[in-house]
Amino acid sequence: MPDRIKRQSFEKGHSRKFLVVVDETPECERALAYAAGRTVHTGGGLALLYVVEPGGFQHWLGVEEVAREEGVNKAKAVFRLFGRRLKALGFDKMEPEEIIREGNKAEEIIDLINEDTDIAILVLGASKDPSGPGPLISALAAGKYATEFPVPITIVPGTLTDEEIQALA
Repeated sequence: MPDRIKRQSFEKGHSRKFLVVVDETPECERALAYAAGRTVHTGGGLALLYVVEPGGFQHWLGVEEVAREEGVNKAKAVFRLFGRRLKALGFDKMEPEEIIREGNKAEEIIDLINEDTDIAILVLGASKDPSGPGPLISALAAGKYATEFPVPITIVPGTLTDEEIQALA
């Protein structure tokens, strides 16, 4: 069986994880609510990924380092925000794994999934904007990423309420 099919580790101490890519967009809250509910119902784990995308300052080393530090600080603030959101949703005891990576968002998602065999499902929130589902979903659903994506992707509509999401989770 090819490696891309044998995804999840069934070794002792391992359980399947739901991966949520977090940022400052409102649709991330929908994805978080759904993934947290599925995590509880299936006995799995929850991983939150924040990707710091590099700026165009590679030739200014000092500026690049400041931008990287600002990105990490923003990621930590987003993790705190989503930790409070989990508590507000009633997931008081849930402690998600927090992962910060730097690079192209779509590539970092795929690299992380390939590195962590416990990640079984990517959960993304769709934008409420009628012009489309959002740039990340569009990037992953098109071109080179769509045909070889290593795990299923669950897309949570941005229009669902917390109650509707929990009824589905």
